[in-house]
Amino acid sequence: MERKIRLIVVGILICINSIYGQNPEIIFNKIKDAGCSEKYDDASTLVIFDSTKVDVTETGLSHVSIHKLIKILDTKGALANRSVKFDFDTLSAFIEIKEANIYKNDGRVIRLDKSHIYNYPAPARAIYWGARHKMIAFGRLEKGDAIEIKMYKKGFTYALLYDENDDRYIPPMRGHFYDIVNFWAAKPTLVKYYETNLPKDKPLQYEIYNGELQSSVKYSRDKIVYTFCRRNFKPFEKESNMVGTSDVAPKLLMSTAKDWEAKSIWFCGVNEDFGSFDITDEIKEKTDEIVQGAKSDMEKIERLTHWVSEEVRYSGLSMGKGEGFTLHKASMTFLDRCGVCKDKAGMLVAMLRAAGFESYAAMTMARSRIDVIPADQFNHSVTVVKYKGEYILLDPTWVPGVRELWSSAEQQQEYLMGLPEGAGLMSTPISPPEEHYYRVKGTSELSKKGALTGKFTVEAEKQSDAKLRGVFRGTMKNNWNNITEELLYTISPKAMLKNVKYQDPYDLSKPMKIEMEYVIPDYALMMDNEIHFKSVVAGFPFRHSKINSTLFMDVSKEERKYGFRASCSKLAELEEKIKLPKGYKIKNLPKYESINGSGATFEAEYSIKGNTLYFKEKFIQKKRRYEPEDWESFRGAVNSVNDVSNDMLILERKGGKQ
Repeated sequence: MERKIRLIVVGILICINSIYGQNPEIIFNKIKDAGCSEKYDDASTLVIFDSTKVDVTETGLSHVSIHKLIKILDTKGALANRSVKFDFDTLSAFIEIKEANIYKNDGRVIRLDKSHIYNYPAPARAIYWGARHKMIAFGRLEKGDAIEIKMYKKGFTYALLYDENDDRYIPPMRGHFYDIVNFWAAKPTLVKYYETNLPKDKPLQYEIYNGELQSSVKYSRDKIVYTFCRRNFKPFEKESNMVGTSDVAPKLLMSTAKDWEAKSIWFCGVNEDFGSFDITDEIKEKTDEIVQGAKSDMEKIERLTHWVSEEVRYSGLSMGKGEGFTLHKASMTFLDRCGVCKDKAGMLVAMLRAAGFESYAAMTMARSRIDVIPADQFNHSVTVVKYKGEYILLDPTWVPGVRELWSSAEQQQEYLMGLPEGAGLMSTPISPPEEHYYRVKGTSELSKKGALTGKFTVEAEKQSDAKLRGVFRGTMKNNWNNITEELLYTISPKAMLKNVKYQDPYDLSKPMKIEMEYVIPDYALMMDNEIHFKSVVAGFPFRHSKINSTLFMDVSKEERKYGFRASCSKLAELEEKIKLPKGYKIKNLPKYESINGSGATFEAEYSIKGNTLYFKEKFIQKKRRYEPEDWESFRGAVNSVNDVSNDMLILERKGGKQ
């Protein structure tokens, strides 16, 4: 009985477009019945329905009809919907606004003509692929109004090869269909409906993630009809430093591809056939120059990876054939010395092959999870090379200024290699925190008058190294000394830099190291019988949002609903030896409770020997992506590190007042 009711409900929903489109009175009733902002936690906009119907042809070409009705609940919503924009890429997608109507709160219907619809280049930064906006200018709206949009689309998200007819809109894997449908929204929604009609010879596999949907499968004369619906849901509430929204919010994945192995073989073949990695005489000559004198295969791989990383600028242009899943030819990238991730990856593949290695391109999804349904969940391209019988990952896009060949900021991330024999979906492992160490060692001396003189050394490796040297590489060389002074000011605005030495930020042959000597007049708070001060090293030099971003995370919530992420796994070790002024003794010696959980480890202690105070601290971030159950130890460790930074040490005069 329950199944029958569900099918009846879905059957009614299928008729949404035709019923609403033919009878404005029904729409006005829906608008009225929807209620006002108080019913939706004072939201500014309400989606009454959002309906999408997809008709898939034998070639995989999709004809998409979209119908939306949105109610304006207050002035803020009216301002936000004065214009509505849709992104598309002319190489692979087509959009036509069929209707745009305003249902006024006084009962009038305003049907906008074509003069209210604009087609113009979309703003771009770093990637200039000819993306455009279709914009509907609704103009002035009022509380209680509603806007209706009917739109037709064909094509897909990623371009492949340019052609002069409908072939440009056929998906890269010709004959196949996939879609990723988000069933969450930033606005309260009464009905979100999705329907796809597929030829009977195209079996579809799908999965619903992070929630439940009403669904049905029906058969028509020559098609299989799949329908999915979610009703009465609130805006998705995000958490700070949350994992990708698509990892935790309701979504639907669909694909007619058999498995990831089929996608792997196809991705490899389409680029080999196109000649993406063809080696020219110029590429071979440059490769030989770069690897000349290398003492091992790994040194050759390192040299080539960092050459592509540093010498090919990240900038994407529309360069004719070779977009999306088809990588531009290496000869073009070598000539232009620019490209996006896939171009840098393809350039490295060609140079590695020129050096005698077996290498291919791979695809991944930066900052989000790739699920098991083989829909195209990719936004980034990288390189794999066979080394000692195993494929290793290289990423020339993410490693400029990084002493790694594969950025560990991409750990716990799925990827798909494009191999002739095919490959399954794989995941990068957790990178050991000790490989990304951040070590500070210092000595200081406190005078009876409260001045502090000292020095400390900061050493960092891999991702911690990259964060530290990145502060320098992001500005002009003549400003580097100013940077070290600014970093010292995070300790005290009174600090004066006596001497500084630092590793050349552009020399990746050894880890980043900074040595600083300083003096801070009037550093301590002087009392009649006491001296109050803080350990410099315990303050976690350098307290900078780019260098030590974890310390700036919002850890105010005791519990989390969703997983979270940090920049990378990391080990921080801090030590300081503080010589105390004669005639004083330590009044308080702070004690700290150690933490060792699934998310993080923390331990710190002060000890005293004679008139010398010793400080030690260890803080370990155990991974990049975390589950909610990791939050307790992670939060506790971050809070403890910040507490230690703020703890005041008190010295008292021996023998009392003098």
